[in-house]
Amino acid sequence: MNAHEPVLRDEVMAALRPGAGRSFIDGTFGAGGYTRALLRAGAIRVFAIDRDPEAVHAGAALVRDDDRLVLVQGRFGEMDRLARAHGLDAVDGVALDLGISSDQLTGQARRGFSFRLDGPLDMRMEMAGASAADLVNGASEQQLADIIFRYGEERRSRRVARAIVRARTERPITTTVRLAEIIREALPPGGRIDPATRVFQAIRIKVNNELEELDRGLAAAERILAPGGRLAVVAFHSLEDRAVKRFLAARTGSGISRHSPGAAGARPVPTFTHVGRRTIRPGSAELARNPRSRSARLRVAERTHAALSCKEERR
Repeated sequence: MNAHEPVLRDEVMAALRPGAGRSFIDGTFGAGGYTRALLRAGAIRVFAIDRDPEAVHAGAALVRDDDRLVLVQGRFGEMDRLARAHGLDAVDGVALDLGISSDQLTGQARRGFSFRLDGPLDMRMEMAGASAADLVNGASEQQLADIIFRYGEERRSRRVARAIVRARTERPITTTVRLAEIIREALPPGGRIDPATRVFQAIRIKVNNELEELDRGLAAAERILAPGGRLAVVAFHSLEDRAVKRFLAARTGSGISRHSPGAAGARPVPTFTHVGRRTIRPGSAELARNPRSRSARLRVAERTHAALSCKEERR
């Protein structure tokens, strides 16, 4: 699969309806796949954001080649503030491709995202702040168990946390391979995935505050989208998808039962409407090109004309 062809690219483009005179935010620039597709489709302006300074550096050539593109380092939870600082007050679409990029996962052992590559235990998207090694070696056994259970949905989290604490008393855990070995010794093999998968996911999510940032990003998209603008979010695991589903249920009003006491009076004016009721999944051709896309789920919603409350505007 081409490095610049993100998962569900064609489906995201169909949802966003790019074209002449329309502007967009690509909140997860990565290798620039969505951004390139938006520009090819005739978008008048694309404002792209990435937390990873290396992704921003790699995208500099694209910025030089097309003056319709602005690319900045930052978090998509601040997309409205960042865009407005560059003179963009409202956009016609926002694309978010959640989680970790293929380049980070498979091509950069020194970033420490993958347990299949031997490298330092880092996992920081912004290459700043506390690392995965800091977390693994500094958190208590109970804290580790809670993180692994909550963010990795690993039911044997206590066993893994106990093994990590025991191993780090011998010497600090500083590499991806050593952490993966500790996890595999604690968890017997079985199932379709490597036993280290869920634990590495949990640690990465915690290090980068990914779920909290997702909540902020969805709210920021709500603030920056023009009426009729669309939000397209691709999630890769159940934690992300549940957060998107929960947000859209609240903003469309579909999360409030009409049978709930006082629901008629409490129901807020919807700020989004669903575009299709079902999640969009990769087709067979994409699955054949890129087996990693099998877990991808796209949800799409359209911004209504409803104004935000003063509290929502201040967030």
